[in-house]
Amino acid sequence: MESEYVDAGWRTWPNAVTLVRLALIPVFWWLLFSTNHRAVAAWLLAFLGATDWIDGWLARTLHQTSTVGKILDPTADRILVMVGLLGVAMAGGVPWWFAVITLVREVLVSVLTIVLAALGASRIDVLWWGKVSTFMLMSTYPLFLVTTNPHHAALAGWQHVVRDLTWVMGVGGLSLAWIVFFSYIGPASRALANGRAARRVQ
Repeated sequence: MESEYVDAGWRTWPNAVTLVRLALIPVFWWLLFSTNHRAVAAWLLAFLGATDWIDGWLARTLHQTSTVGKILDPTADRILVMVGLLGVAMAGGVPWWFAVITLVREVLVSVLTIVLAALGASRIDVLWWGKVSTFMLMSTYPLFLVTTNPHHAALAGWQHVVRDLTWVMGVGGLSLAWIVFFSYIGPASRALANGRAARRVQ
């Protein structure tokens, strides 16, 4: 219940994991564009996407849920998705139309979050399906990256197979992400009403 919620503060293991994720994003960018280690960059991006589940698991297991973490974690998700997708698109790993559709959704989520906060809305919990869609998308970016070669070199047989499967997961994840976005309309309206009601009581 909400009355039993205890803020663990900002110095927690889940928040530390989230901060490490953010710190490694420039490393991914450097590997992708300043070295010839495209596969290493892809694996790093995959690792960063996987750690999204680790910080949540730590928060629940160690009872270290915090207000800072509830803001920092989805923010890190948005940054990682946008930076990762832009990097993969710029490296020729995914078509720009796919990148643009994904980025529009991420920008809308970010703008909506800022506007609701400015209007005094109460906090909205991240939907579980939102985590699923983020995981699916963050899984596709590394796979798109390793199934394209620099300088348009011919793909190996396994790359063709993996890329076809990646498209299935990518389109599914993107479709789910947009469904989740529209699913937030109801909770956002209630959060705004609750926030305004709380201010009137004060």
